[in-house]
Amino acid sequence: MSIDKSLRIRRGTVRNRSVFTRAERIMKLLEQERWQEGDSPFGLPKVRVPKVTLKKKKKAKGPQKEGEEANK
Repeated sequence: MSIDKSLRIRRGTVRNRSVFTRAERIMKLLEQERWQEGDSPFGLPKVRVPKVTLKKKKKAKGPQKEGEEANK
């Protein structure tokens, strides 16, 4: 029996994730000095996930003449 195309993992976890695993949350809390060794790993405080946004490239305002390029 084959796997349906919609269920296949093509790129793995290349996409941005909106949540951290418990281990990732503990690492972030350690970096922020909000978690001490010996604290319970259950009921951890929320950790903000940084969202990566890409800036759009600006388009050229139109075709430039050869003389204009030389002046710049």
